[in-house]
Amino acid sequence: MNTSLLYHVFGLYTQEVVRTEYKEGKICVKVKTKKDKLRCSACGSYQVIKSGKKERVFRALPIGRKPVFILAEIHRLKCKRCGLIRQERITFAEERKSYTRSFKRYLLELSKIGTIKDIAMHLGVSWDLVKEVQKEELRKHYSSPNIKEVKHIAIDEFSVKKGHKYMTVVMDIDTGHIIFVGEGKGAESLTQFWKRIKRNKVNIRAVAIDMSPAYIAAVTENLPQAQIVFDHFHIVKLLNDQLSKLRRELYNHETELNKKRLLKGTRWLLLKNSDNLRDENNEKKRLQEALAINKPLATAYYLKEELGLLWKQSSKKNAEIFLKKWVDKAKASKLPRLIKFANTLMAHRSGIFAWYDYPISTGPLEGINNKIKTMKRQAYGFRDLEFFKLKIYTLHEKKYALTG
Repeated sequence: MNTSLLYHVFGLYTQEVVRTEYKEGKICVKVKTKKDKLRCSACGSYQVIKSGKKERVFRALPIGRKPVFILAEIHRLKCKRCGLIRQERITFAEERKSYTRSFKRYLLELSKIGTIKDIAMHLGVSWDLVKEVQKEELRKHYSSPNIKEVKHIAIDEFSVKKGHKYMTVVMDIDTGHIIFVGEGKGAESLTQFWKRIKRNKVNIRAVAIDMSPAYIAAVTENLPQAQIVFDHFHIVKLLNDQLSKLRRELYNHETELNKKRLLKGTRWLLLKNSDNLRDENNEKKRLQEALAINKPLATAYYLKEELGLLWKQSSKKNAEIFLKKWVDKAKASKLPRLIKFANTLMAHRSGIFAWYDYPISTGPLEGINNKIKTMKRQAYGFRDLEFFKLKIYTLHEKKYALTG
């Protein structure tokens, strides 16, 4: 194997080949540092005296389907200039690593198109080695996201696993980058994030959250200057929950079998946007039949459809007028669930109308949460929590065809 191949393929520009062996399907290349390249690792002087050596084995780029190992003679050198006795500096591999820099680069390139298991099988290395290389690279680039220019953020939580295990995620809405991942949910999960915000003197102008009292209190306390914007998708979801419960109550209290039959199986039809009802499945017809036999359910459904117009008004003032009329209709229905929901809207109206000043939501973060679920499912879960967090920080760069 000539010097040019060593340099261009393996990055060994100060070494020369002693011999090459082929055994048990492996290519073993024994190398040593050229005499004129030996230098003190402390001061860089070439005035050194050899004082022993040892052989180290490094995993290198494969050739075809055959694994390649570099057997390097590592000299112990005594420096005439500084007097220190130290091992020569290895230029083709990082300190305390058993693989070359070129092998690491190749592994990281494969990480973009394959899972850890696939890469480990392809390279013939352990699963743990692939994960540790990825983890080290992720830690280097993503462990401390830049937050100095952040202006608008969204906060939401997602379920990690069964048993009410959650993680909280904060996104920079302007860039789509995840800037914080905390364990748990609620105010406690954001403690470290608030510390970073204060330490970096970040001027956040608006925060998109749901109407969770814990989030409201946390944002109010730690970002008093920021405007809270309640996510309209969560608001509609709350109304959908009330609608679903109302349907269940009406079904349980209904005595006529024909009416019970029409109400049964309409839950998803009620929750769907009217524009998404499919004609080929007779969804519109089935929904209309169910609404026709039950006035309370029909009232709640049409109010749900109407609420979506709250965020389509021409101005904040018109939105305030619209909400007042909607609340009056909800109270006039005399349905306890609608009245309770209407009171909730009025109690949080400032954060609802703030959308007209800062049209932001947690919608982009919901998309990231879907990517997290996909990534977690493909990996069959993550035992290493730090590695899982680091992978989440990279999701803005990935599409739904996730790897790793």
